[in-house]
Amino acid sequence: MYIPAFILAHLIKKSSFSHGGLLSLKINPNNFIWSIVNLLRKAEIELPEDVKSALIRAETIEENQVAKSQLQAILKNIELAKNQGIPMCQDTGIMIFFVELGTEFHPGFDLEAAIREAVILATAEIPLRPNAVNPLTRKNSGDNTGIGIPDINWKLVPGNQLKITAAPKGAGSENMSALHMFNPKEIENIPNFVLETVVNAGGMPCPPLTIGVGIGGSFDAAARLAKEALLEPLDTPLNSLEGEILEAVNALGIGCMGLGGSTTALAVHVKTAYCHTASLPVAINIQCWANRHASVVFGGEE
Repeated sequence: MYIPAFILAHLIKKSSFSHGGLLSLKINPNNFIWSIVNLLRKAEIELPEDVKSALIRAETIEENQVAKSQLQAILKNIELAKNQGIPMCQDTGIMIFFVELGTEFHPGFDLEAAIREAVILATAEIPLRPNAVNPLTRKNSGDNTGIGIPDINWKLVPGNQLKITAAPKGAGSENMSALHMFNPKEIENIPNFVLETVVNAGGMPCPPLTIGVGIGGSFDAAARLAKEALLEPLDTPLNSLEGEILEAVNALGIGCMGLGGSTTALAVHVKTAYCHTASLPVAINIQCWANRHASVVFGGEE
């Protein structure tokens, strides 16, 4: 079984504790694989209710008739995708997973290999557009897998559950993302950096957007924080910084699909981490109107 080294080390240490060591829930590997296929199916076909509700609110308050008609088309697209069981966007994205592995959970098989197999099956079954290519030769693997893809992010958490979140990410929005290493004295410039990024993106990332901002950590950690921020419920109350940025972004008037209107972004979420005293990394991960993600949980209290 393959589990990243830092997780495996903790599990081995955990095995000396009470309850007879590791908790083996004996999940059938084939059932697990098909659960992940269906997880991807749900993520690609059905928007989370909080995202759909935010789009409905945006359409309700929109006074620009061009923008309103675009929002109505988006909502119709969402309905058709769900009713017909087909992906809501032709760009089905690259496969990104966030895995929360409980310290008392032991699947008994190679989780990473099983997730990779699920991606291959999902590509054929749903179907998904093959998007994974070699970065230099541009050769397509044909099944959405390759070196580093699917992108699986592991987090060790207490308990005996395994939670997996699938968050397919399209290129139109991903390409408009940005990262900057600020001087620590430039904290007040962070909102302007977000605004500049949104202005430069214009209509290319298919607004209305969800904007994830990662502040702190290291160069790569800030980008991961920004992507994780996209998974926050859109109806979560905003803090002062998030509210300030959202108000400023919507005042730009870029609007739905870049055609004008009052809603350029549905939400802005900021995640932070402590960083080096001489650093201030800030990353912005842009998401299109189709803020796709879905989760499944295995295990739990016995």
